[in-house]
Amino acid sequence: MNVIPSEGCYWLKNACVPLSMLQVQDQSILENQTSEGLCFVDIQVAEGKVAQIVRANSQPIADMAVVDVQRGQVWAGFVDVHTHLDKGHIWQRTPNLEGTFDQALERVKQDSLQYWQAEDVYRRMAFGLRCSYAHGTQAIRTHIDAFGEQAAISFGVFKQLQQEWANRLVLQAVALVSLDYYLTPEGVKLADLVAEVGGVLGGVAYMNPDIEAQLDQVFRLAQERDLALDFHTDETDDPESICLRKVAEAARRCQFGRQIVCGHCCSLAVQSPEDVAETLARVKEAGIGVVSLPLSNLYLQDRKLGRTPRWRGVTVIQELLESGIPVTLASDNCRDPFFGFGDHDVLEVFNQGVRVAHLDGVYGESPAMVTKTAADLMGLENVGRIGVGLAANLVWFKGRSYSELLSRPQCDRVVIRDGIAIDTTLPDYRELDSLGS
Repeated sequence: MNVIPSEGCYWLKNACVPLSMLQVQDQSILENQTSEGLCFVDIQVAEGKVAQIVRANSQPIADMAVVDVQRGQVWAGFVDVHTHLDKGHIWQRTPNLEGTFDQALERVKQDSLQYWQAEDVYRRMAFGLRCSYAHGTQAIRTHIDAFGEQAAISFGVFKQLQQEWANRLVLQAVALVSLDYYLTPEGVKLADLVAEVGGVLGGVAYMNPDIEAQLDQVFRLAQERDLALDFHTDETDDPESICLRKVAEAARRCQFGRQIVCGHCCSLAVQSPEDVAETLARVKEAGIGVVSLPLSNLYLQDRKLGRTPRWRGVTVIQELLESGIPVTLASDNCRDPFFGFGDHDVLEVFNQGVRVAHLDGVYGESPAMVTKTAADLMGLENVGRIGVGLAANLVWFKGRSYSELLSRPQCDRVVIRDGIAIDTTLPDYRELDSLGS
């Protein structure tokens, strides 16, 4: 692939850009596209920003370097809206050999009690950020286990990393506890801590007799502190689990005005069409965005020892899209007891999501699930899209069609930040060898 000029002023010629992340004023530019919704354009980059977007080969180019993309795809930088950086990379010392959800909870609890001091959490989170950055991610939201004293430790590390990566990655943090915790004085203190770091209030919603009271308390704490909300909901194959619907009802009951995001929502896939339709109607009315986590949900859901799983574990992505509900894909866990693999590569997540949820029939919108739509749910209006005046944070792939893009890992991708190609060398796992084992 051609070399990006180091001075950061050049044209990317003959680029294929997904329509769903392209912002242009001249709508005629969008007429020059493939059946898959890839637009042929030339992109001028100058002083770290996108200076022009024109139809490919529509005007002569002079007095500036030219990089011929040869109809390779150019994407906006990835947005990873649901991760668990604080858990990452503990598999080697604390594996989940049974592979079940309950065992994952227990193993993470054991590991945190033994190892999760500031240095350990910092090194693993920083390792994950370096992987994400090298793969082309520009914004990350991470859930942080926040029971008791761990909250101050892990949020302290997050705040340090947020400052260190300020010019490279947008980082957001979400408190992760069970919702009953917010009914205690410690839970109220946690809400204050989240507000101090400009984070997002969140937690795991479980079906229980007190779920309405728990949700009302979380919504009240968020409203008082002007915080957005992000929940884990229905990460189960139990059709009786309707936490997503309960969140939507609470949003209406509390007249909540900030963004709400719900991750997983797996039980929707095992409910009746009538129940699904009712829940989706309430979710749309409440303006809730949904995050599907295909890697970890495939790994954990319907797992029983000695038995092949019978369902895919992911939520009803196509039905959500058809209902007009914002849907995204994200990494979730990486090399920890909830998912023993992964490399913080959102292209891998997108690839898996396309295959598992049969999104190859709706390519036109699906790339936004890991760029523009995810950025919208994070409140980042200038991220995850390509437009004149926006930062030239791009990822250039050799793959021209989606079949080419998703048939190889695209290890030779070029990641461009503020117009300059970055070093995409991944950190060596050996750097983590000195951590507790």
